[in-house]
Amino acid sequence: MKKILIANRGEIASRIIRTARRMDIRTVAVYSEADKENLFVRQADESYLLGPAPSTQSYLNVERILEVIDRSQADAVHPGYGFLSENAEFCRGLEERGVTFIGPAYGSIQSLGDKIQSKRIAIQAGVRTIPGFDGVIESADHALTVAKELGYPVMVKAAAGGGGKGMRIASNEVELLEAWTTCRNEGRSFFSDDRLLIEKFIDKPHHVEIQVLGDKHGTVLWLNDRDCSIQRRNQKVIEEAPSTFVDPNMRRAMGAQAVILAQAVGYYSAGTVEFVVGEDKNFYFLEMNSRLQVEHAVTEMITGLDLVEQMIRVARGEPLGFSQKDVKIKGCAIECRVYAENPYRNFMPSTGRLVYYRPPQENSKVRVDSGVFEGGEVSMHYDPMIAKLITWGHNREDALFQMEFALDEFLISGLDHNIDLLNSIIRHPRFIAGDYTTAFIQEVFPEGFTGARPSEEGTRAFAVAVAVIQSVESSLYRQIPALQDLVVMVEHEELHLTIEHKEGCDMVAFKSEDPVVVTHEYQAGSRLASLVIHHQPCTFRIRRLAEGFLMSHGGRTVTAIARSPRHHALSRHMLRKKPPDTSRLILSPMPGAVLKVLVGIGQTVNAGQTVCILEAMKMENTIRCEQDGKRVKAILVQAGDTVEVGQVIVEFE
Repeated sequence: MKKILIANRGEIASRIIRTARRMDIRTVAVYSEADKENLFVRQADESYLLGPAPSTQSYLNVERILEVIDRSQADAVHPGYGFLSENAEFCRGLEERGVTFIGPAYGSIQSLGDKIQSKRIAIQAGVRTIPGFDGVIESADHALTVAKELGYPVMVKAAAGGGGKGMRIASNEVELLEAWTTCRNEGRSFFSDDRLLIEKFIDKPHHVEIQVLGDKHGTVLWLNDRDCSIQRRNQKVIEEAPSTFVDPNMRRAMGAQAVILAQAVGYYSAGTVEFVVGEDKNFYFLEMNSRLQVEHAVTEMITGLDLVEQMIRVARGEPLGFSQKDVKIKGCAIECRVYAENPYRNFMPSTGRLVYYRPPQENSKVRVDSGVFEGGEVSMHYDPMIAKLITWGHNREDALFQMEFALDEFLISGLDHNIDLLNSIIRHPRFIAGDYTTAFIQEVFPEGFTGARPSEEGTRAFAVAVAVIQSVESSLYRQIPALQDLVVMVEHEELHLTIEHKEGCDMVAFKSEDPVVVTHEYQAGSRLASLVIHHQPCTFRIRRLAEGFLMSHGGRTVTAIARSPRHHALSRHMLRKKPPDTSRLILSPMPGAVLKVLVGIGQTVNAGQTVCILEAMKMENTIRCEQDGKRVKAILVQAGDTVEVGQVIVEFE
């Protein structure tokens, strides 16, 4: 194997390039017009344009990729994950050309890629499966009948789905009919297959998966477990290995069943057997992904194995160089997926240029898998993931400690991101205790995400930080006294403090309280402020405003302003600008493409009624009216239009 073509993009393409280079293998990148400036294109030894941005015309264009393989004389293809990674016909096409597919055999992909068929194989192999209808759902009426027999809630799935795409939970007939339409559309869009199946939804479920690795000589090993229960809309957000919910006996039982299933289909290469686990710790086969998983990094961190390297070695026909007894659990690893979305606005997708992108410094305990760069663009055409942040620790407490600091040090501007959400989750008492299921985000943030819960201690930390930052910034322009009285506004909370500047530190006191010692390495103009407040290290992300700063720490973002008492008194007389009245408008909350407009001019629309459906980053998003009795005056978009954030969709009378 001398040259690998990477039939993928983004961070996984960059990861494969790094591993191949270490193994002295040349790499070929393929890219769409939207990705021509992407990092992986620059990193590869050769690169070829596939076509326009839509994946159907580029990364899913098998004919064009085969042309590039012939032209570049690549002798192997690594599909990464997503796109063609589980496309059996693509694998067979490579085999017919004598090109090595770095993944499982055609037959394994074909057997496991269809959820209906894979479930039947699992049953025959003696693997526990979820109760459900053993076949294709033929129509909406058929779906209603099956759901009624199983009992709500049920899970509707695209038969060829994966990665959370084409999956919805339905708790009643209305939700089921909506899921029927949406899942079929997403199945058709992502996998060119709109067949659906329905299974019973397991209450209070944990999503636990077993990593397997097999070679072409009949050996299949299981490489411990991962807990992927922190999800939103069935898409994973945070993963960790090993699972806090799984005990050693259960882990061995799940591992044994994963190996049985893999052997039943003659599996080799890396793959993942996913299980749903009930509160009673009974586990059921969910699906097997015949590819590398996004979250493979946490397994690598606790086993010391490079799964991409192992896949390449297996594809070359090499036997695994270790046995099951050699597979150990070394510490704990946690992965946070950094997405281009706004959790404060119901997780609306965000696109645009990365004006500022500085991930935390990598070391033996912090790893960043990313395919973006400062100045690059996050497109509306692909998955919204910006990067994967992985931390390792000798134990879970250590891994969480590393993650807290790494998230606070992750700097992104130019588009919205979910770092506050991630930071808030890993610091939440339930997550720290390991007390979570797939419903965690919905349960903890039932009214939507508004930031980490405010606390007196946290507010004071922001107040101390802005006082120190403001003092450093002010010292550039004027002589500041050694002792200052300040009034600090953290959001709408007013705090009075005194800051005394001493050699090597500052002394900060609230009113008549004893002062706390603050040391820092903050330099004027920096976007990060690392302080030690009374022996407690804290890192704040900073963005300057017209007055004050937008500051983020620990999952909370606030506006913080430090003023002298006189300036604060004068500020009370400043006029406040009134926001524009948008009550008669429905504005697009995200960039995307209009799939359908479901209202007409003159129609009266009520709260909760669907106005239109937008597609952004390959996911359907329903835009609803928020008020009753609104009569449509004008419709300013139509199906096929591309809209920006804030663009008017509908105007009411």
